[in-house]
Amino acid sequence: MLRVAVDVLLALVATAVGGGLELADPDVDTKLIAAPTWAYLAAQATAAAMLLVRRQRPYPAALAIAGISLFAPAWAALLVPYAVTAYGRGRRWRQWTVIAVLTVAFLVGASAWSIGDPFTAPTVILVAGLLGMYVRARRSLLAELTDRAERAERERLLLADQARADERVRLAAEMHDVVTHRINLMVLQAGALGVTTTDPTVRAAAEELRATGCQALTELRDLVGVLRGEDRSAPVDRVPDDAPELVRLVDDSRAVGLPVRLTEVGEPEGVAPTVRRTLFRLVQESLTNVRKHAPGAAATVSIEYGRRTVSVTVSNTPAGRSPDAVLAAAGGGTGLAGLRHRVEVLGGTFTAGPTADCGFAVHAVLPARVSMAVRS
Repeated sequence: MLRVAVDVLLALVATAVGGGLELADPDVDTKLIAAPTWAYLAAQATAAAMLLVRRQRPYPAALAIAGISLFAPAWAALLVPYAVTAYGRGRRWRQWTVIAVLTVAFLVGASAWSIGDPFTAPTVILVAGLLGMYVRARRSLLAELTDRAERAERERLLLADQARADERVRLAAEMHDVVTHRINLMVLQAGALGVTTTDPTVRAAAEELRATGCQALTELRDLVGVLRGEDRSAPVDRVPDDAPELVRLVDDSRAVGLPVRLTEVGEPEGVAPTVRRTLFRLVQESLTNVRKHAPGAAATVSIEYGRRTVSVTVSNTPAGRSPDAVLAAAGGGTGLAGLRHRVEVLGGTFTAGPTADCGFAVHAVLPARVSMAVRS
């Protein structure tokens, strides 16, 4: 819109100045072609109108003004060289050839050989052309600098993403090579202890240790697969899942006086062990926060098992009484941040905040499956 306004303003100025000069000096002796004054005014207005298309059609506009200047030297001829060099396409010699034709036409139309100052008009035309070259070069430089800055920003982001990916792979390798090895040794030693001991209590403890180690290996392999960026949509091998049950967790909360309503929709069998463990920890931490920060409130746990995602919401009503200051201050205060990290590592989303009824709600959406890492 601004460009159109500038072009219209230039056309009006060229018409006014050119027409004023014709009215101020109606002597036709200095014109190549004799004609009535109104014809010269019309020529000035027509040449000025060519400035409206100087950006889109700089060459045709300049040649048209040159043709008009043979009849009546148009004041627009002093403005159009800027458009030729600033917006004209093609090689530089083409632009200056058009400007040269315009200059010759203007001088011939003005009968420059019979006037006292034949140099001012060509000088103005030359300066206008050089100004157009400068503006074009500056515009090109700005565009190139902007493009370089955008490329540098894209490269910086790519390098940062690559650095994060490399760090995740390094962490996955460390976990796989060091932690998995140690846990394997623990499982083997627990199994050997269970076989060799004659004490039933020791045998039971060793078996529990062995089972817990096997479960830790399963979850560790899932996490290593996530860190390596493997395909999470691939179906996982079915493995025994002895993760803690949500029903038992809810019963424990009820036993200490927290009213909890559990709603589960769908089938949890297809959910990966790591996801079930994260789901359990999320509900556990959320109910703990309710007991600490909203005593006297009632909680609701809603879980929906889908084919690809698991959605869980833990909400509570407003507190019935003031929380115990000592109990509320217990812990590191990073429970929600830890939950967010666990959920996001698996590729899920996590939100937590107050509800409209002055309660609180924690909501997360987890992938139903995560890939298993290459088994060691």
